[in-house]
Amino acid sequence: MGGEDNPHDMPQRAFALKRWMDIVGSFLVLLLLSPLFIAIALLVSTDGGPAFFAQRRIGKNGRIFFCYKFRSMWVHADRLLYQYLTENKEAAIEWKKYQKLKEDVRITRIGRWLRRVSADELPQFFNVLIGDMSIVGPRPITPEQQKEYGDDLAYYDLVRPGITGPWQVSGRNKLTFEQRVQMERDYVCNWSFKTDFIILLKTIPAVLRGDGEVY
Repeated sequence: MGGEDNPHDMPQRAFALKRWMDIVGSFLVLLLLSPLFIAIALLVSTDGGPAFFAQRRIGKNGRIFFCYKFRSMWVHADRLLYQYLTENKEAAIEWKKYQKLKEDVRITRIGRWLRRVSADELPQFFNVLIGDMSIVGPRPITPEQQKEYGDDLAYYDLVRPGITGPWQVSGRNKLTFEQRVQMERDYVCNWSFKTDFIILLKTIPAVLRGDGEVY
């Protein structure tokens, strides 16, 4: 794409090179951080629930895949969220606007720390390795969120979603859902290796600042 308005113009060689870099990068991360993975898995499972959580997400070409994370929520999180939104009108409005909550009753104490440093997303490197995701790309969306994207959904279908991306390094907790969609559409339309490199550089300080916290 490289600055063009039509994402279909992205050369196949660039796709192939980006994929090769994803494979090498994810393999190295999984190899080097394997002791950390084991430690976090044991810590998360102390409340009696599973260490990992898999959620259906939309990938390239609209294909549904299971996105892996360290579990950061209580086992019955969906029921807790429904009850909370039903009883709190302000929270319901906040959820509709951001698709997130500042005070999320679903999050465990360990999970809150994992999200603060974005460690809950580390298992997504498995998704990168097997081809579901990329290290850098739009945020993976759920099947239920598709209707919120309108015509912009077509741009998400063209690329693999990423572990990190423009939303994660550009004030993620302050952007509305509509602003996030526009930002990630622009990313797809103007993709370049330079853009990915800049996002990776910005990801490190964003994680150190704790920008990954729940909200």
